[in-house]
Amino acid sequence: MASSSGTFRQHAIMALFVVSLAANAGWAAWHFSWWTIPALLLGWYVADLMSGLIHMMMDYRPCPPGKRLNELFFYEGSRESAEYLALFQARMGAINAFERIVYDFKNHHPRPDALGRRPLWRLIGSTVIVAALPVSLAVNLATLLRPDMPSWIAAYFVAFLIGGAFAQYFHGSLHRRDNPWFITTARNLGLLMTPAAHQLHHDTLQRDFATNCGWSNPVINRLFRALRQRGYLGDAGLEPSS
Repeated sequence: MASSSGTFRQHAIMALFVVSLAANAGWAAWHFSWWTIPALLLGWYVADLMSGLIHMMMDYRPCPPGKRLNELFFYEGSRESAEYLALFQARMGAINAFERIVYDFKNHHPRPDALGRRPLWRLIGSTVIVAALPVSLAVNLATLLRPDMPSWIAAYFVAFLIGGAFAQYFHGSLHRRDNPWFITTARNLGLLMTPAAHQLHHDTLQRDFATNCGWSNPVINRLFRALRQRGYLGDAGLEPSS
């Protein structure tokens, strides 16, 4: 019963987000101006930039010490065994939600294909609830209260919210062979990056952190190098310790 209730809640939240986003897109299209196109591209760029900055921070943020997460990270047996699943529940139960996300970013590097197998809600649910849905609803309200609001503002947020909310889904698609047609089309148009481009990140873990389209990677790469030169983002943060 609890599972059915949770699934219904997830579907309801996603439906509300899609309807809210569609309303904003419709409003921007109805009040189209030539500033709409640059605003869409800017929103897409900023979402890509945010995906890269968050990725960089999570990759190098140390896991909480003393939680023995290294036992999970370096586990050598089957990760479908009862022993591993019990260990996973115990270690995850000892840390908070944010620390679990930090661990997931570390765990992704030696096991990248696991991200492509995760369901949509696990990839984007928290982002939609905490940020994307509230912002989209706020834009809905703004268009109602200020019908003279420039359409490019709504267009910017539509692109930014799609890129931001679905960033981990786009990331997961880079580690999955079979993807929907719109992923392939977006890659052909240069709006999403290719697996080959993303592999440059996994080869070194020191570049190309953005995972949407990669347009912001030159900026993030310079920031990463500057922070490394100042003693930040040390390699010790890449793996959990005991």
